[in-house]
Amino acid sequence: MAKSIAFQLNGKPRAVRVDDAQMPLLYALRNDLGLHGPRFGCGLAQCGSCTVHVDGAAVRSCAFPVAKAAGKKVVTLEGLGTPGKLHPLQQAFIEQQAVQCGYCINGMIMQAADLLAKNAKPSEREIRQALANNLCRCGTHARIVRAVKRASEMA
Repeated sequence: MAKSIAFQLNGKPRAVRVDDAQMPLLYALRNDLGLHGPRFGCGLAQCGSCTVHVDGAAVRSCAFPVAKAAGKKVVTLEGLGTPGKLHPLQQAFIEQQAVQCGYCINGMIMQAADLLAKNAKPSEREIRQALANNLCRCGTHARIVRAVKRASEMA
């Protein structure tokens, strides 16, 4: 039996109808709501490319049941900033040319946003520690760390 699950998505009320309430939130975001920031990487909550914020905390949406999002505030990469006013992290990633293939960037930015919400002026060590479980196969880690540091200086 299909069930409707309602939540706030990037500041707007949204609902999805699902047959399986345990379906990953990632599938609802990409397949039902047409968002492309969160990506399917490993499906095991190990790579970070699917990271979104739920009630202000970074979660791996590939392993987060859509039912757990009911009544909560979900923010994706698309909701951090707007084309006219980028989030400081988005701007810093552009300035530092932190993107190569771009597959990991959603997770890197969303995890970094979680860090900066808790610690506005992190050290390089704290940035590296916060991003340690986000995988990047292209090897742009140094530029990613510089971008997060730059964003922390912009705020």
